[in-house]
Amino acid sequence: MDIAKEIDTRGLNCPLPILKAKKALGEIDSGQVLKVVSTDPGSVRDFQAFAKQTGNELLEQQNLGKDFIHLLKRR
Repeated sequence: MDIAKEIDTRGLNCPLPILKAKKALGEIDSGQVLKVVSTDPGSVRDFQAFAKQTGNELLEQQNLGKDFIHLLKRR
């Protein structure tokens, strides 16, 4: 998968990972993919809700050790 932009939000809690992702999505083109790395367990639920509310597509979520990886495709 081609990742257009990656942001590291480790150590940040809600709502900061979402706010940073929203800003980063504004910096990429429609159809491109944003990768967000977070350590907040609540980010899994937060990004699911964010995708539904904004119309961006949540392609994948992974848990790798202490990290939560979210892949969002900009609408």
